[in-house]
Order: sequence, then C-alpha cells, then structure tokens
Amino acid sequence: MDSFQIVAEPRRREILRLVWDRERTAGDIAQHFDVSFSAVSQHLGILRDGGLVSVRSAGKQRYYRADLAQIGTLKDLLEHVWSAQVDRLATLAEQAEQAPSEGTYRP
Repeated sequence: MDSFQIVAEPRRREILRLVWDRERTAGDIAQHFDVSFSAVSQHLGILRDGGLVSVRSAGKQRYYRADLAQIGTLKDLLEHVWSAQVDRLATLAEQAEQAPSEGTYRP
C-alpha cells in the first residue's frame, strides 16, 4: 500500500496528527477513537509498515511517533500535485470575478 492509500483513511490521518510532535502509546491513541483497540492497532500497523510512524518499545509499552522524514517526502509530493490545482483554482476565481455575473440588473 502506498502512502496516498495509507493516509486516505481518516482515522490514520487523525493518528498521524496525534503523533506528529510527540510520542504516544497505543492505548493513549486508542482513547481518541470510537473503535476497538484492535482496530486502532491495525491502523498503527499500517502506518508503521508504510514508514509513516516509528515505534519505540519501553517495557510493555510501545510508543508511536510520526516519522517526519518519510512524511516530508509525501508532503513534497502533495505540495507539487496540489500547487497546480491551486493555480488553476486561482485562475478560475479571477475569471469569475472579471466576468459579469448573471442576473445582475444592467440599465
């Protein structure tokens, strides 16, 4: 599964947000969701296998944190893809602003 497919799932995006700037245990992460611990654990496994989070074990606890180096690659790709779309949207907005609007009374 590629990075786009991984982050397409809303719960995985939320997990990334939670572990973006600090480590959290799987239990702490699971408390933020209305699904079972097992479901959250599966999402964490997908994120880990995709290289988007790192895991550190300390005793029985596993601590998860976003792997910003790997996400940086994804971020660069997304910015490249979306910049073209933003430019297109800006052009359309400028054209709409310059065009006379329908239904406007003109004597």
